Amino acid sequence: MLNNLAINVNSEIGKLKKVLLHRPGKELENLMPEYLERLLFDDIPYLKIAQEEHDEFANILRKNGVEVVYLEDLVAESISKNDVKLQFIDEFIEEAGIKEDRETNLLREYFQSFSNKDMILKMMEGIRKTEIKDYKLKNLTDYLNNDYPFIIDPMPNLYFTRDPFATVGNGATIHKMHTVTRNRETLFAKYIFNCNQTYKETKLWYDRSEDFSIEGGDVLVLNEKTLAVGISQRTHPNAIEKLANKLLTEDSNFDKILAIDIPKQRTFMHLDTVFTMVDYDKFTMHPNIKNDISVYVLERDNNGKMIISEEQGSLEDILKKYLNLDKINLIKCGGNSIIDAAREQWNDGSNTLCIAPGEVIVYSRNYVTNQVLQEEGIKTHVMPSSELSRGRGGPRCMSMPLIREDLNK
Repeated sequence: MLNNLAINVNSEIGKLKKVLLHRPGKELENLMPEYLERLLFDDIPYLKIAQEEHDEFANILRKNGVEVVYLEDLVAESISKNDVKLQFIDEFIEEAGIKEDRETNLLREYFQSFSNKDMILKMMEGIRKTEIKDYKLKNLTDYLNNDYPFIIDPMPNLYFTRDPFATVGNGATIHKMHTVTRNRETLFAKYIFNCNQTYKETKLWYDRSEDFSIEGGDVLVLNEKTLAVGISQRTHPNAIEKLANKLLTEDSNFDKILAIDIPKQRTFMHLDTVFTMVDYDKFTMHPNIKNDISVYVLERDNNGKMIISEEQGSLEDILKKYLNLDKINLIKCGGNSIIDAAREQWNDGSNTLCIAPGEVIVYSRNYVTNQVLQEEGIKTHVMPSSELSRGRGGPRCMSMPLIREDLNK
């Protein structure tokens, strides 16, 4: 069943109807080897091929009845009023770390020379010093930073639209990101949910102004009552408690959050790099993590007080309990080979995007895992992945579902 809300996501596997993407842009061409760590990249994707791969991703979605909308379009719509656009420009400049009045004025004038959509794309791309014709070294800080080629850093992680915000039920969470590099991305979500005519009435379960970080790759909607959130390298346990206090109320249908503690390593950056839901009773799973996870349940007692308890047993048993199933099938990334598992986990073999129960989009390069999924009865839509995968994120990372059909009761 599908309602008329702007946002509706009550499971990871309900038929996907509308999704938010960002097609990689020139921000990838502003990656430089010496600044990769600063920008959270391990390699430099070739933009032309990355765009072709991303277009094929979008085509697979459309062929399967999914409406595709793009981040830059929603933001451009959200700042259609001039006073909102000017406020957005000033806030963006401030969050880019520009403090000097001269630079602020130059950038404000520069941004206003573009149409709304082109301005958004330029903000994503980053600003090279050579682009601003009147940019000159004026003070000691300018001279000390003269070797750095950007006035404003590029935002190359934006094609992973899953992380800056998440859709939960008929509401959304706007995130405080773990790194300064990515926190600017959530400014786009702020204006979508505050100003866009379609989305401005959306309930917000978490806001970017909070003190503790949470990222969308750690948020999995297991069913209409249960949310799983990873305690990861990038999501702080205090953020999960704050989310629980807002979400687990009469304003939502959710009554518990499973906080899943995963290793704090880049290899296991988010919960969805460890496991994803692909059918009613099936999950992809990194084989090295299966017995290594602690799970804590956050829920309210009969008096409305938040209580936290530790679940005992395997992840398989815990999932069976909260999904009310007799059996759970944890499908190993890479099959039974530790070498294949390590390689394909690095290339996001576990990070599948479910578009309907038992139907997923996967990267072509993870052929071992893809075959295992097929043998388990999962239908795979295989997309090219040589360049997109260099950003260390898979099909789930690259997509933000806005509307899924509710599962049949």
